[in-house]
Amino acid sequence: MNEHELIFDGHAVKKGTRKNISIEIAELYDSTTMTMDIEVVRGQHDGPTLFLCAAVHGDELNGTEIIRRILAHDGLNDLHGTLIAVPIVNSFGFNTKSRYMPDRRDLNRCFPGFVDGSLGSRLAHFFASEVVGKSSHGIDLHTGAINRTNLPQIRACLTNNEVTEQMAHDFGTPVILNEPLREGSLREYCNQHDIPVLVYEGGEALRFHEGAIVSGVKGALRCMEGLGMIDGTHTHEPTNSIRVVGGSNWIRCPQSGMLVTNKKLGDKVSQGDVLGIMTDAFNHDATEICAHDDGIIIGVTTTPLLNQGDAAYHIAHYD
Repeated sequence: MNEHELIFDGHAVKKGTRKNISIEIAELYDSTTMTMDIEVVRGQHDGPTLFLCAAVHGDELNGTEIIRRILAHDGLNDLHGTLIAVPIVNSFGFNTKSRYMPDRRDLNRCFPGFVDGSLGSRLAHFFASEVVGKSSHGIDLHTGAINRTNLPQIRACLTNNEVTEQMAHDFGTPVILNEPLREGSLREYCNQHDIPVLVYEGGEALRFHEGAIVSGVKGALRCMEGLGMIDGTHTHEPTNSIRVVGGSNWIRCPQSGMLVTNKKLGDKVSQGDVLGIMTDAFNHDATEICAHDDGIIIGVTTTPLLNQGDAAYHIAHYD
C-alpha cells in the first residue's frame, strides 16, 4: 500500500514510524475496559501490508510469543511495507485463560461481525475494519485446544490461489493442509475480500511450546521475505513441506480407559498401523487403535484418560 498515512481508530501512522495503539471495544460489567492493542510498524519503502495476529482463541498462547519475537527482529529496521501486529485479539479470553468470549461465543465464528452486535461480533467487526481492511496479506496464529497438541502446520485455501499457495510453501511447516473455509471464520472473511491468509497451527493451548514457537517465527519471517518486506539473509532456509490435499480426520477411542500410545506427532503411518492401545488399570481389557488410512500424525491428545469416542490421533492424508 502506498498511503502516506494509515489511520487506526483515529490514530495516524506515517511511513518510517512505529506506534502502539489501543482500540476500546467495550466496557465489561465490572467496569473493566476491553481493548484490542496493536503495534503498527511502517517502513520507509512501499510494500505489502501484512497483519499478524494471535489469541483469536484466548487460551492459545504460542502465537503471542511468536509475535513478540518478530517485533524484536532486526529485519524490521529496514521494512518494506507495513506490519500490523495484534498479539492478543481476544483479550478477555487471554486474561481468563479461555478459548471463548464472555458469552461462550467462538470469536473465529463471528466474522465479519457488527458494530452493534454481541461482544464477539463487535470485536470481529473492529478487527475486520481496523486490521484486515487495511491489509493486503495475513497470518493468523493458533495452537491445538486444551489437552491436544498440533504438529506445526499451515491451513489455507489453496484452490486457484497462487499467492496463498506460495505463502504456505514459504512458511515451510512439515505439513500444508488445503482446508475448506469455515463459515464465520477470519479465514473465510479474508478469502471473500481477496486477502491471501494463512492459519498456522502448532503446540497446545495454555502452554509455550518452544519448537512450535521457533517454527512460527521462522515461518512468518520467511513469508515476509517472500513478500519482499524484509531481507532474507538471516531467515532463508531450505524447507521440505509435505502438501496434503486429501483432508484429515480424527481417530477416536473405541472404548474408555487409559491410552498407551505407540506413535507421536509427525510420525508417518500406514493403514492398519497400531497407533496406541486403550486399556484399564488392571490390563484386563485392551483394544488397539489403528490408522484408517496412510498419512501423517498432525495432532494428538495430551491426556491418557479418555472416554469412548474421544479424539486421540489426528491424521492428515497424503495427496
